[in-house]
Amino acid sequence: MGDIKPPSNAPGTPAAEQREYLSDDPRDIGWVKQNVPCQTACPAGTNVPVYIREIIERQFGRSYETNREANVLPGILGRICSRPCESQCRHGWPGNGEPVAICHLKRVAADLKDAGHRITERLYSPTGKRVAIVGAGPAGVAAAHDLSLLGHDVVIFEREERAGGMLRYGIPEFRLPRDTLDIELHNALRLGVQMRTGAEIGNGEGQIPMAKLEQDFDAVLLATGCMAASPLPLQGDWEKRELRGLEGVEYGLDFLVQMHRGVKKVVGKRVAVVGAGFTALDCARVAARLGAQEVTIHIRTAEEYIPVTQEEIFEAKREGVRIKGLRTPVGLTAEGNRLTGIEFVQNRLGGWRAGGRRQAIPIEGSEFIEPCDTIIIAIGQQTVNDFLGTRLELDRWGNVRVGEDGMTSHKGIFAAGDYVNGASTVIQAVGHGRQVAKRIDAWLMGRERRKQVVRIVPVEQPLRERAFDFIPRQHMPTAPLDERMKDGAHEVELGLDDKLAFEEAKRCYLCNLRYQIDVDRCIFCRACIEVAPRNCIKLVRGVEVNDDGAYGKLLETKEWNQVGAIWIDNNECIRCGQCFKACPVQCISISRCELTEVEV
Repeated sequence: MGDIKPPSNAPGTPAAEQREYLSDDPRDIGWVKQNVPCQTACPAGTNVPVYIREIIERQFGRSYETNREANVLPGILGRICSRPCESQCRHGWPGNGEPVAICHLKRVAADLKDAGHRITERLYSPTGKRVAIVGAGPAGVAAAHDLSLLGHDVVIFEREERAGGMLRYGIPEFRLPRDTLDIELHNALRLGVQMRTGAEIGNGEGQIPMAKLEQDFDAVLLATGCMAASPLPLQGDWEKRELRGLEGVEYGLDFLVQMHRGVKKVVGKRVAVVGAGFTALDCARVAARLGAQEVTIHIRTAEEYIPVTQEEIFEAKREGVRIKGLRTPVGLTAEGNRLTGIEFVQNRLGGWRAGGRRQAIPIEGSEFIEPCDTIIIAIGQQTVNDFLGTRLELDRWGNVRVGEDGMTSHKGIFAAGDYVNGASTVIQAVGHGRQVAKRIDAWLMGRERRKQVVRIVPVEQPLRERAFDFIPRQHMPTAPLDERMKDGAHEVELGLDDKLAFEEAKRCYLCNLRYQIDVDRCIFCRACIEVAPRNCIKLVRGVEVNDDGAYGKLLETKEWNQVGAIWIDNNECIRCGQCFKACPVQCISISRCELTEVEV
């Protein structure tokens, strides 16, 4: 650790003689947010380059801890994360190849750490404040973890018999083994969090009224998720008909929850899944394991716009699941009370929507019928508010409205995760749960007790080699089809071993390394420019600074009499170290920049 102030090193001081320090300079914070796109894209702010570097050093336990500092549940997220980091990975930018397998490496840290690894966390003194959390899903667990570390007495109320929420009841075991889930939940809640399962909040018999929580606790956090299935909008005679009474109709989340509660589910020979998210894909793969001869996912748009990972789609297809796009269900067909098929209208792709997807426009007169025995409706989920008893302001989607501090319209009641944001992803729920936990702490204590800074650590030598840029992405080993389809508990993805993990980790550009040229010592010989494999070292007359403190546009010039500096463009730099090695006067320095938090 160091002081929160700039270093006192003279220009050109060798890295070995420099010291680590902390900076709260907006330019340093802005630099990290601008130049480490994977970390910026992660809703939990996971320090990706650091934990990947620790894997290269075979420090798997330390890598696991680096993950836990941000996302709380690395063993879980290393299996089922939606990977927003990988879509922003600089290695996946045009011309650079495929993104680093960041998610798989997260799992490596959890899987390969020593069996006797001991978790160490900084605990605050007890505050005497009590916080009730309703819901033991990812948002509730993440918030409970942080609030307990901050010294508060935390009690989670969970209506199910076991903790986990969607993690336990909404995700199949072949994607998330329950022993992994149990270990990660234990690690997150081991610091004195009380778990009361089978405790349902509401105003009915045997339920706990919200008023009781408000009376007994200093703050209440609602983190119940989105557990109500969205209805399927149909037309004609089917528009207002209740579908739950029709034999052969299932709702995606209900289907998975009932199965994980121990209900034996049965599907027909021909199963149609309507929806395009992770739940729809999970339902289709479960149906294939239950013996369906034909499983088809029907989506409104084209397959390329399905918001799941390509690996999930690939594995589903290997298991026999088909995907048919550009169709919208408008009705059903039935014989008596038994489903026999779905009526669709064909779509065509229209203009672009926000988020990078194209509109699906129905084609008039293109209706057709697809026969099926079972339909699983998985087009989304909604929040349930009937347990509240206290009237809270809602937005137009029926989600609870909260302020910037995470508090609802009722003083002392906060909300987090899908219960606020609508159905999202596990990593989004974890990240939001942690954000709201920090706001609850500030409200309870009357001030913010932690703030974000940058830890800046001098580095003596480049940590990458140019040859690392030509290593192909290492792909995840998977279980053979005949083994995985025997039951619903056989994990499909087997994890990267030590060798594969080492090769994949070397691909990371380590974007948190900041290469800087000391203008006072630079002799403008251009040696660095000549050896750079990318156009990343530029002659500039100045650099603009954005409002958030990050460096902005480089003001380049080709006129030597206007050159103010030779500047390394970190957007283009791949941290290969060639410039560092070529500099004849050693005016290039390397430092590792990490976002962290300190006590205020």
